[in-house]
Amino acid sequence: MTDETKSGTRSLESRLEAAESAQALRASGETHRAMAQGYRFIGEVVGGVLIGVGLGWLFDRYVGTAPLGLVTGLLIGSGLSIFVAVRTASRKTKDEMAKAGPLPVVADDEDED
Repeated sequence: MTDETKSGTRSLESRLEAAESAQALRASGETHRAMAQGYRFIGEVVGGVLIGVGLGWLFDRYVGTAPLGLVTGLLIGSGLSIFVAVRTASRKTKDEMAKAGPLPVVADDEDED
């Protein structure tokens, strides 16, 4: 084999190793957990809005207040969905911060005026 062939083979092997490591990173368990949490988050938001609209529509159907129940259900469902989404994101952030540990201490620079 010539030197060009050997260097080409080494280059190909290094690119293959890089691609395999990137693929392993994509398929890691942490990635799957993050995707599952994202889908759950979307489900909570969309589900809350749809349930609010559905209950508002049922209320309109049986009571006869045509658009009022539907609009109210939409607003309440949207509000509750946003509340649940913010609460879930806040809890997840708090858990990740606790898992990461304390922040590094940076020395205070007293020379600043």
